[in-house]
Amino acid sequence: MITRRSLGVLATGAALAAPSIVRAQQQTLRVGLIPSEDSRAMLAQSKDILDAVEKNSGLKVQGFVATDYNGVIEALRAKHLDIAYLGPFSYVLATTVTPVEAFAIAETAKAGRTFYHSQIIALKTSGIKELNDLKGKNFAFVDPASTSGYAFPLAGLIKAGIDPKRDFKTVLFTGAHDANALAVANGKVDAATIADRILDAAVAKGHIKAELIQVVWRSAPIPESPMVWRKDLSAEFKAKVKAAFLSIKDLNWSDQGKLNGFKETSDQAYDVVRETAKLANIDLKKQK
Repeated sequence: MITRRSLGVLATGAALAAPSIVRAQQQTLRVGLIPSEDSRAMLAQSKDILDAVEKNSGLKVQGFVATDYNGVIEALRAKHLDIAYLGPFSYVLATTVTPVEAFAIAETAKAGRTFYHSQIIALKTSGIKELNDLKGKNFAFVDPASTSGYAFPLAGLIKAGIDPKRDFKTVLFTGAHDANALAVANGKVDAATIADRILDAAVAKGHIKAELIQVVWRSAPIPESPMVWRKDLSAEFKAKVKAAFLSIKDLNWSDQGKLNGFKETSDQAYDVVRETAKLANIDLKKQK
């Protein structure tokens, strides 16, 4: 049985696609954020970065968090957003439905890197130590458009000969990585997917105890979540936005924690995500 539950609400209290969202020509930068954590927390934890972008660019910045990953993609397609923070896989999905392009990527201060890992976790008391132990269990993914919460772990499961529809007792989508951590900690599911850095954050917040967790599987490095813009924005506007991000140093950024800053990136950096989607037999056109 596969069910899906979206967590969180639009943090601003207004729908992303609402026609009331109007801006002066090229004076407001509308930024979309995927709900990798609770929607309101996501916006609150992005405040320092959004404030810095506003200061560095001279543009008025408006931040929005949708109820799910696809909501941000659709808002980009409808031109209700100018730029967005997307997961690597949701970015690849977005490129199949609307002309967007990755332009910046965060470098975390803790690890000094621009990549992260997907993990499958379970409680040590569950007896789940390897992927084959997951058979017959209740399992949680994050979102069908999530990189570390769906695409990469699905590819890992398939490579191990495990079909979630066939081999798991139940499969659900919680909508957020931190919700997966809580689902495992509270025994709502036997195992779940999660980004390593979000698991670290959940441990730091006391949502789950590290000593109780068994990491059942870990992916190869995944390029960090990109900032993307609509290709139809003016060259002058793009230059101003990119410069604003590249000028940011030593600030906290959502679920990534303290950053050294942002670096330039490109669409080609996410070809590994496209290749992983193929390995997982994910039809990108059907995911939109």
